[in-house]
Amino acid sequence: MNVHIHPSVDNGVKKGSGSFAGGTLVCKCKDKPVKVGIKGDVAHNHACGCTQCWKPDDAVFSVVAVVPRQNVTVLENSDKLHIVDPSKTIQRYACKVCGTHMYGRIENKGHPFYGLDFIHPELFQESGSAAPGFAAFVSSVIESGVKPEQMDAIRGRLKELGLEPYDCLSPALMDAIATHVAKSKAA
Repeated sequence: MNVHIHPSVDNGVKKGSGSFAGGTLVCKCKDKPVKVGIKGDVAHNHACGCTQCWKPDDAVFSVVAVVPRQNVTVLENSDKLHIVDPSKTIQRYACKVCGTHMYGRIENKGHPFYGLDFIHPELFQESGSAAPGFAAFVSSVIESGVKPEQMDAIRGRLKELGLEPYDCLSPALMDAIATHVAKSKAA
């Protein structure tokens, strides 16, 4: 069985340069694309199986990473952006024309990930950003239409790619969430 995860990792995970200084994310529009500038490298890059993250056509997973909120600037065609679903924790800004999610922002200052924006590194014009390092919310791909009997093959392929599969976030991110909650209860 040929298991496809995401076009940016299907032929192997490309290692980051280790010195990526940032770049420009570009939506899929041929005419007047939305462009978003990112300063610095990405963190916590991963394949995500949740049903909220934007995925290119025929991808089972998205590839998503975070950057500090202050490192994100809409450079061109901001009038084409809209929030996909204002009721969600992550306010995903997408192009109204092509549907590409350009960045996601958490406005709740009490959220453990407040201050980080979620982006899709495959949209960079430049190469060299940090590589994906794990897979999150793997079982959630079933909610997107993947047959449960395909899950062993998907988990196997993720492991072959060096993307440890989790049905939540990575242990380091889960620890960060728990630490944030513990500190907020102590305050």
